[in-house]
Amino acid sequence: MRTGISLKAAGMATGLFLAITFSLCVAFDLLVPRYAMYHTWLGLVPGFHWLTWESFVLGLIESYAYGWFIALIWVPLYNVFLLGRRKS
Repeated sequence: MRTGISLKAAGMATGLFLAITFSLCVAFDLLVPRYAMYHTWLGLVPGFHWLTWESFVLGLIESYAYGWFIALIWVPLYNVFLLGRRKS
């Protein structure tokens, strides 16, 4: 019986969630430039410039990597607390 959360599943899910969110935000910026938040992306995604294909792909890769970074820290912490709670 497996206990805890799968690091691989959480990393893939979080990475894809952030990459999809990035794509939706870029699409929103292109559709409604008045409310664009691309200045935010300039600070969050190193190397990002508005807007080239290379920059967009870089943003996708970095967003996905941020998702894995979150999962690499969050999942082990969650599993430690979960297993510690079960022992009590």
